[in-house]
Amino acid sequence: DRGMSRSVSLRGRLLRRLALLLSLILLLSSLSAYWSARRAADTAYDRTLLASARAVADGLYADDGRLRANIPYVALDTFAYDSAGRIYYQVLDLDGQQVSGYEDLPPAPAGTPRTDDYPALAHFYDAEYRGQGVRVVSLLQPVSEPQLNGMAEIRVAETQGARERMARELLVGTLWRMGLLSVSALLLVWLAVSLALRPLEALRREVAERASDDLQPLPDTGLPREVLPLVEALNQFNERLRGLFERQSQFIADAAHELRTPLAALKARIALGLRAEQPQEWRSTLEQVSQQGDRLTTLANQLLSLARIESGARAITEGGAQRIDLSQLARELGLAMAPLAHSRGVALALEAEQPVWIDGEPTLLNELLNNLIDNALAHTPAGGNLILRVLAPALLEVEDDGPGIPEDEHQKVFERFYRRGAQGRGAGLGLAIVGEICRAHQAQISLHQVRPHGLRVRVEFPLGGEA
Repeated sequence: DRGMSRSVSLRGRLLRRLALLLSLILLLSSLSAYWSARRAADTAYDRTLLASARAVADGLYADDGRLRANIPYVALDTFAYDSAGRIYYQVLDLDGQQVSGYEDLPPAPAGTPRTDDYPALAHFYDAEYRGQGVRVVSLLQPVSEPQLNGMAEIRVAETQGARERMARELLVGTLWRMGLLSVSALLLVWLAVSLALRPLEALRREVAERASDDLQPLPDTGLPREVLPLVEALNQFNERLRGLFERQSQFIADAAHELRTPLAALKARIALGLRAEQPQEWRSTLEQVSQQGDRLTTLANQLLSLARIESGARAITEGGAQRIDLSQLARELGLAMAPLAHSRGVALALEAEQPVWIDGEPTLLNELLNNLIDNALAHTPAGGNLILRVLAPALLEVEDDGPGIPEDEHQKVFERFYRRGAQGRGAGLGLAIVGEICRAHQAQISLHQVRPHGLRVRVEFPLGGEA
């Protein structure tokens, strides 16, 4: 299916849809043309049919008190040019008795309106006669003679063949013209679409000929207005890719720089230990190497955490977020961190009276809480207090009574590898990881000074669905 979708031609799709639309228009126009042609044929032949009835009416006369009919040849000669058609007539006297013509010629149905197209007492209608469809005119002719006074009726009927042939000829001619017009329109549309798609072909060549690492904006000069949104979207996507690559390159450079120094120090310490001759010096060296190894392990884990944030952010963007009770998550992590806080002489308290539901990625949220608590424990002196607070509707706070952070450094501490002067500890990645996780969850993080001393970190998550 994917291969078929790639092979679909925009030009072909447009032409097929246009051909379908033109076919529908052609069908409707054909029906309209047929009825118009039939009305034109009826109008022309009805006029001739009425002329024949009038010619028959002109031959009526009275003889011995009875109505007679002298049918002139010209009355029936009107249809002589149509050898395929037949004409029938009937003359009825004042009492409705047949005077001349064919018997059983069908009368006008009840309610047949009188024609307004001609100044005559005439009714036109369709009927069946001798197994054929006929068009009949019934003309009422006034008779005013000394012994006769009333209305005579003249019926003249004509078979439908000539009318249908005329309508068919008009329809065929109309179809030929409309078909030729449709084909010409399709050819012109194909040519117009081919010319309109040339900028897209030029854009395709521009993209295909670029190097894999060339993320410069695509040129938009000379492009149609309809193509500009596509080019702008591609340029925005390229800009995001370039930013991602730059962050990755900067991350690799920073990681290499941060790892180079402790590794060099570790190698130097091992070299000094190898030159030592006393077991006490060897033990001291091993203890220092162990501490350096722990710091390197912590740094490596933090670097891996930063790398995992990108995949977690993509999972959230693609609809992979889960419904999480922030209070329960804080309670579980607080219980896990309580022994560490107790060993450092810090009182760890949790304030979470009710469930607080948010949408997020569990691993990243656990990493966020762990870094916030670990950072607060690192700066809270023995005998101090650390409060983990979860508030509705979607608020998390971590508050300690350590030395705090000056306001002019509130934004800097979220930068990677930033250390606060001589007080700086670790690799400077803890709050940077927190900031990245907040960005992935579209949460707002802020730092607030606590009087007389201390720091409150506040994370406000966006509201999700109902709990």
